[in-house]
Amino acid sequence: MNSSRPGLIERYRDRLPFEPGDPVVSMGEGSTPLVRADHVSELAGCEVWLKLEGLNPTGSFKDRGMTCAVSAAVREGAQAVICASTGNTAASAAAYAARAGLTGAVIVPEGKIATGKLAQALMHGARVIALRGNFDQALELVRELCGRHPIALVNSVNDFRLEGQKTAAFEVLEDLGGEVDAVCLPVGNAGNITAYWKGFVEAGAAPAMYGFQAEGAAPLVTGRRVDKPETVASAIRIGNPARWEEAMAAMRDSRGAVNAVSDEQILDAYRMLASREGVFCEPASATSVAGLLHHRAGGARRVVCVLSGHGLKDPQTALEQAGSVVPCEATIEAVERAVLG
Repeated sequence: MNSSRPGLIERYRDRLPFEPGDPVVSMGEGSTPLVRADHVSELAGCEVWLKLEGLNPTGSFKDRGMTCAVSAAVREGAQAVICASTGNTAASAAAYAARAGLTGAVIVPEGKIATGKLAQALMHGARVIALRGNFDQALELVRELCGRHPIALVNSVNDFRLEGQKTAAFEVLEDLGGEVDAVCLPVGNAGNITAYWKGFVEAGAAPAMYGFQAEGAAPLVTGRRVDKPETVASAIRIGNPARWEEAMAAMRDSRGAVNAVSDEQILDAYRMLASREGVFCEPASATSVAGLLHHRAGGARRVVCVLSGHGLKDPQTALEQAGSVVPCEATIEAVERAVLG
């Protein structure tokens, strides 16, 4: 079940809870690019790098944790895996379950999942259940279900997910020679910022961790759960993060902070990243850049912004935010007018 490109379990086995001979379900995840963002750097007044997690196999950072969670499920003899999801976890769990030959089931909030993510989960053969409720209710229900049946829960409450996701911190340090002052991340269920900090601590590094939430789904900022979270950034539309305490500890211990940005600020950063940096990410990913631009990162000199998912995850939002297609007759004169204006 391995790929020819070594996945993160193979690369970092000495720092992960896997022994030689353990089953490994991999698609060559990890080793994602870290690219310098010149325009964002100019706007932010510091050196900004973008960690392009949308270039993982299913298009999001979730694959880092899923290779570990599903490999562990196979090792433990599970026949099925399940998750609650706003979309990316569903796509990743469905893909890795299919690769492992396991039954996959995902519960998503009805009408609240981006089109690309829904298409992925369905194509990978998962049983997709549209819950008449939000993500937080879905997670409560799948946890109860797994308590009743021998099904592996692969949400970020699964510690193997964090083990896989911490490897992104190792890569950041390797790519930047250990020199990074701050890391900015979008925060939804809060597993990723928890995992990054875990990775940095294990590697002996301590960049300041800055978490950013959407204003309509900002429980860590307000200090209370949000019963009906709303934001265009569907991947972080979560009102009661599963890793709440760990994420707050990560930001506190690293001398970072948590702040909120508006949907308008998120979409501004989303469009700017595509048009000025050539990087097409999903709206939730742009939250890290929006947060840096509007709240800064405590005077940090070198900052990494994590872009958690690819723009094709949410094509509908892209079409709503982009320019229109130019119709044109099939003549050279018409093409000249269309191209040159």
